[in-house]
Parts: sequence; C-alpha cells; structure tokens
Amino acid sequence: MAPFRSHPFDDDKLKEECGIFGVVGVADASNFVALGLHALQHRGQEAGGIVAYHPDQGFNSARRFGYVRDNFTKPDVMDTLPGSLAIGHVRYSTAGSKGATAIRDVQPFFGEFSMGGCAIAHNGNLTNAAALRRELIERGSIFQSSSDSECIIHLMARSIQKTLAERIKDALRRVEGAFSVVAMTRTKLIGVRDPLGVRPLVLGRIGDSGWALSSETCGLDIIGADFVREIEPGEMVVIEGNKVETTRPFTPAKSRFCIFENVYFSRPDSIIGGRSVYETRRQIGVELAREAPVDADLVCPVPDSGTPAAIGYSQESGIPYAMGIIRNQYMGRTFIEPTDHIRNMGVRLKLNVNRALIKGKRVILVDDSVVRGTTSRKIKDMILEAGAAEVHFRIASPPTAWPCFYGVDTPERSKLLAATMSEDEMRDWIGVDSLKFISLDGLYRAAGEAQGRDPAAPKFCDACFSGDYPVAPSDKIEEGFQMKAAE
Repeated sequence: MAPFRSHPFDDDKLKEECGIFGVVGVADASNFVALGLHALQHRGQEAGGIVAYHPDQGFNSARRFGYVRDNFTKPDVMDTLPGSLAIGHVRYSTAGSKGATAIRDVQPFFGEFSMGGCAIAHNGNLTNAAALRRELIERGSIFQSSSDSECIIHLMARSIQKTLAERIKDALRRVEGAFSVVAMTRTKLIGVRDPLGVRPLVLGRIGDSGWALSSETCGLDIIGADFVREIEPGEMVVIEGNKVETTRPFTPAKSRFCIFENVYFSRPDSIIGGRSVYETRRQIGVELAREAPVDADLVCPVPDSGTPAAIGYSQESGIPYAMGIIRNQYMGRTFIEPTDHIRNMGVRLKLNVNRALIKGKRVILVDDSVVRGTTSRKIKDMILEAGAAEVHFRIASPPTAWPCFYGVDTPERSKLLAATMSEDEMRDWIGVDSLKFISLDGLYRAAGEAQGRDPAAPKFCDACFSGDYPVAPSDKIEEGFQMKAAE
C-alpha cells in the first residue's frame, strides 16, 4: 500500500507527533496494542507498527502504511504477533523522510544485543540527532532508517552496561530534545519520559496481572484499563511480572510539558495533569471571549478541533453556538486526490457550509490555530459565498511564530504567517472583519495557571508561540537557525 499524501486541509495544520503504546501481562497483548493505537490514531496516520514477544517464537513484528483499522485488525497479521508482551507506534514523520514514508522508518525499531532483543518506540524529536548520527557512522554504525529514533538503538549497542534497561538509560542520557519512549525486552515493559516531560506518557492497570503504557489516557479507556498515573518527567519505569520499578536516570529539571497538547494534539476525552483536555479547551474559549469580544449572531467552530473552544466562547459571550460548518466524517485525515480538478476543490472536500444557517448572519469562527493561513482564507471565502454578513476569526492559541523542534512537524519560520505579519496584517491578508488570538497569559489561565505565564519560570513548553526554547535545537542552530534574542 502506498503512503498517503496529505490533503490540502491538513497541510495548513500542525501535524501530531506520534503515538506509542505498550502492554504486558495479558494474553494476545498485540490485540490490546492494536486497540490502543487505534485510540491514538489522531497522533499519526502515515503508518503503524507492532512488535510482540512469545517465549517459543521470539520477537515478531509487523509494520504497515495507513490506518490501524486497515492493517491491525486482520487475522493474517495479528496471528503473527503472539505473546503477552507487545509495544506499538503510530507515525507522522517529524524527522526522517517526509511525504513518502519508507517502511524502514516505521517504528518500533528492534535491535538484537548480547543479552537479548529490545524494541523501542519513540514519541518526540531528538534535537541533536544529526550530530549523534555523524558520530555513530564515523565509529562504524550502519543505519537502516532516516529516523532520529534509530540513534537510540545504536547508542545502546555501544553502551558497556550489563542490562538492556541500563543501556536504555545510557543511550537516553546522550540525547537532547523531547522523548517519551516505550520499550520492551523479552520479559520487561519499559517507559521513559525526558527530563522536561515535553511529550506525554501514562501508566494503566489491566485487571490483576496486566499493565499498559500509553501516550494518552484515551488509549487506556479503549482497552478497559484503569488509569494509574502519569509517568513523571525524567522518570523511567520498568515493569516485569506484577512489579513496577521506578528510577530517575537524568539530572532533575523543571517540567515543560507541551502546551499545544492542550490546544490541539491530545484527544478531548483524555486527561492531562488531572484535568480534562475538553475542559481546558472549553476554558480557552471562555478566556478568548473575555479578551476579544465582538458583536455577532453566531459562534461556529471550525470542526473538529475548534469545537470545545467555540462552546466556551458561546457560553461566556451569550452568543448562540451553531454548527455553521459541517465536516465530512468519511474523509479521514488524509486523502488521495485522483485528479487536479478534485485536488483544486481543496478544503471543500472536508468542510461544507450550512448555508441556511449562515446566510445574512454575523459569524464568529473559532479555530485552534493559524499556521500558514491558507486554509483560513478558504474557509472565509466559503462563509462569504454562503451569504454571511460578517466573518470574525477567533483563534484558540496565540500566533504560531516559531517552529517546533520537539516532535511537531512545523513549517520553517519564514512560512509561518505570524512570523512575518502583525495581527492586523494577518487579518487583512485573510480578508476577515476581525482576527484575534488568545494571549499567552490567557492560554495559561485556561490551562489552570491563574496568574498566567511566569516569564522567569514558565510551566509549559510554549516555544512555538514565544520563541523560548527549553532545549536549544543544536542541529538546527548548526544549520543556521537563529534563536530569539533574550529580552
């Protein structure tokens, strides 16, 4: 099956990083992993993979392009993945080949060591991967993929530690950037988060004997697992049998969880930091209504990611909420365009205006973000063509003016609308009556920080909005990327 090509609507969105999932202590663990990956499909739709271990058959793996539902529900695939221990990964490429994903880049990655095999799945991005790769190749390593995650396997191979768990620690101490990792040996399920905790990872309990690790709590829900807790920043858990051992292999650091998980990446039914993602997004809309009120007749979300914020905006402003734009639920998040004529239909393949509702109305459109701005212009055109009297955009995140180097596929800075235009210039370029973004302080308040953002010690990673990178992107700096000057 050929890799999917991005639909024009998706090209103007920040792309999810990846999703990781692991299970130990249950029969047919790979089936549990497939269900977990299905729940995490929003985090990556290009490809997926599962590795399982059975004492008699050893390690087995399956890697496929496309959706989990199309690949990991078939007996001819799942019957090849027996055992009570398995991990999996869904991918959207953030490092490695882009556009045309190679099957060799699909995780989990596997390595055979003197003390046994080990498979690893990684969510995030290593900001020193290029330097590590050069060093490893010069010392004789032979890479099989273009993924930054493969560096971890090669660093493990060069470690002198006696156990695979200790080799994972050794390897991860060498890398920089963001990583949540799920790994497995013949007997152990292992989970690790980087010292800043940029990317998420949670622990769940399956009945009396099983355990699960997942990027989000929605992955636990689908398999009926009980949420135990979040893996803490800088923590490593090793699960064997009914025992969970925890260590802290890294120098302690202040947590900087990715704030965009609250805005867009995580599913709204997931729980982050003890709080519903849905409630945070609804509260973003409340803050946005307080900061940027406007007289209008309807509040309409740009589906689906703008929906909770639009509900919050409507509740706070008193302006009726309405489904002014309808999403084609059968499109999926990618689309193979068969002809230029179909391709040029662009966003209309995914979204259609509810003309009877919109005509003659002053409409507030609530969206999660503006990246390049091209989709915002197309949606505005559709709303005006349907007869709207006015179009006002309200955006549930601050202006995205800086690229992310921690596991999100962001355009280079010159292609980010907010990097080259003021808010008023963006309004005029998009062609709407008004355009307002939530402030960074407002976003922090919505995420539970009553005093807003503390510039001296921000709680979240918000580099895409502020240019404040908690880990210097050394590979990109080497390529010429200019960091924001200290204020």
